[in-house]
Amino acid sequence: MRFLTDPTYDLTYSDVFMVPSRSDVTSRLDVDLTSTDGLATPTPLVAANMTAVSGRRMAETMARRGGLAIFPQDIPSDVVGKSIAKVKRSHPLFDTAVTVDPTTTLGETLSLIPKRAHGVAVVVDGDRPMGLVSPEQADGVDRFSQARDVMTTDLLTVDADSDPESVFNALSAAHQELAVAVDAEGLLVGVTTAKGALRSTIYSPALDAEGRLRAGVAVGINGDVRSKVRAALDNRADVLVMDTAHGFQEKMISALGIAREVRDEYARETGRQVLIVAGNVVTAEGVTDLVAAGADIVKVGVGPGAMCTTRMQTGVGRPQFSAVLECAAAAKEHGKAIWADGGVRHPRDVALALAAGAGSVMIGSWFAGTYESTGNLMNDNDGRIYKESFGMASARAVRNRTRDQSPFSRARAALFEEGISSSRMYLDPQRPGVEDLLDWITSGVRSSCTYAGARNLSEFADRAVVGIQSGSGYEEGRPVAQSW
Repeated sequence: MRFLTDPTYDLTYSDVFMVPSRSDVTSRLDVDLTSTDGLATPTPLVAANMTAVSGRRMAETMARRGGLAIFPQDIPSDVVGKSIAKVKRSHPLFDTAVTVDPTTTLGETLSLIPKRAHGVAVVVDGDRPMGLVSPEQADGVDRFSQARDVMTTDLLTVDADSDPESVFNALSAAHQELAVAVDAEGLLVGVTTAKGALRSTIYSPALDAEGRLRAGVAVGINGDVRSKVRAALDNRADVLVMDTAHGFQEKMISALGIAREVRDEYARETGRQVLIVAGNVVTAEGVTDLVAAGADIVKVGVGPGAMCTTRMQTGVGRPQFSAVLECAAAAKEHGKAIWADGGVRHPRDVALALAAGAGSVMIGSWFAGTYESTGNLMNDNDGRIYKESFGMASARAVRNRTRDQSPFSRARAALFEEGISSSRMYLDPQRPGVEDLLDWITSGVRSSCTYAGARNLSEFADRAVVGIQSGSGYEEGRPVAQSW
């Protein structure tokens, strides 16, 4: 990447723009978005290790569309293990269905349907699909009715080995919105919509060596690091994230050394190679020290996230574009990579992070407002749907993280809050699911690559030409919803 004019101050994503270059890339679909971070995921996006963001549903969906989700460090190890096991059992093409038995009340069924973006519950007898229940069918029906009383038995079933195009054609021919995939014995495997089938022809899933969906786990640097790292590896984590707000500290260096030692022991025992991510930092020096301590990927960003109050509270941090640019260059010198963590609010921001050299981009609050995030759907006074989000250094997160400590220790830790404890992340009516956001983001990134004349992200980071703009320059680029 090069600048049109050299900057004289640090830059945010909003401070910069990319200019077109001569290009022979004629289609967005000619662009390979494989991440350049060493993990080689088909989509360079990571759902952040925030309690309000990444759970099993997010992990499945992100991996199915080529990205990753990182389970937070606050979740007990046994729960993480069960969640990863379910992710690994999930089908790489078909979405996991919301299932109820025939006697489940309609009220409970309707409460479960929003857990997935496809908007339907499958009524099963054992593991055999019997019918479907949608909110439309429940309109005006008593909530104590049972699922079997309102379900439709007009099912379109497809073989679990069907290719996406044939599933799409079957849905079109039958004028159905949902296909139910079954195995050779007629047992439920998953579901998909026509749009889901189309997505499966564009995205490739992020799979481990055994062909199963991938997921990562965050590990804190306090306490028994050795046991926590070993537990994450035994739980089949595909990437370890050594996580703390201030990654450029001695405790992180020490924890990384332990993590690397345990990871290498595990690799010798099992043959599984697991990369270690560590952060967060914002300088070349921070990157160099973490790489020397054992990090394969360094997480970059202090204070740019929507839930983070660090900069306003402490004055500490750095504008994210400049941090990513400097840290990516430093990591490259050592043959390593970075993740750009936080500060992205538009597809353009993701493209600019990748142009600056990020191997992948981590997204938190943006993904919190989706069906697949961990929170429950709520309605405000105007009927708008939202989910609650909170920062991982907030009082709410600290309470979760210190739940096993004494009341005195917990009370003392709660005095030091750094982050928002409750924020409403409204679901975008046009893009309520994380897959909708992935479509929007990757479409923008692919277009950015065509403007730069790049067929992959390595070429993109090499060919991108970036300029510096004023606030009015940024505003000029905003679309206008109505006439002026």
